[in-house]
Amino acid sequence: MTHARRLAAEALGTAFLLAVVIGSGIMGERLAGGNLALALLANTLATGTGLAVLILVFGPVSGAHFNPAVSLADAVRGRLRWGDVPSYVAAQILGAFAGVAAAHLMFELPLFAASQHVRAGLAQWWSEFVATFGLVTVIIACVRHRPGAIPAAVGAYISAAYWFTASTSFANPAVTLARAVSDTFAGIRPVDAPGFVVAQLAGALCAVALARWLFFPAVPSGAHNDG
Repeated sequence: MTHARRLAAEALGTAFLLAVVIGSGIMGERLAGGNLALALLANTLATGTGLAVLILVFGPVSGAHFNPAVSLADAVRGRLRWGDVPSYVAAQILGAFAGVAAAHLMFELPLFAASQHVRAGLAQWWSEFVATFGLVTVIIACVRHRPGAIPAAVGAYISAAYWFTASTSFANPAVTLARAVSDTFAGIRPVDAPGFVVAQLAGALCAVALARWLFFPAVPSGAHNDG
């Protein structure tokens, strides 16, 4: 697959992901009548199922990262050329902002508006570390043992992480930056975004380090290890 097609898949897939996250957040909040748990549940179901579908659609083209932390992890593991990382990340970020704009247009909101949703503090940053650590671990384990299960596994993990993390599991630097310009249910204040991004990248790198030991044990000389 050509590099241009892979970048297009990353941009389009990330755009649809953000349209799902933001759009379902807006719809959920409008229909929930003030019940935040119900709004979050709607947001969760749409995001988890939408993500699984997007991975199925774009995975054969680009690997369906939609996430700079995943691209970084793949580069560290030697599955993505370091020279491709900047263009992958740029495509993901541009796609993410396009997805926010698309969602806002559907609900007759300004294209971009700085979020007022406070997501700050050690608990939030730790949540993002845990969420991203778990996501990258799930991906690496599935690539190693159950490649066909990746769409369902990632969608299910993100759905669960919406509820077991205090931050509702952004687990994605591109998603974080784009949600900072959405003053909606799924937003994050721009000033809070850098802490999330740092925690996410740290979580991804720690997951790669652990996975090397956990899923790819050393083999005797002469034996074959396809990791």
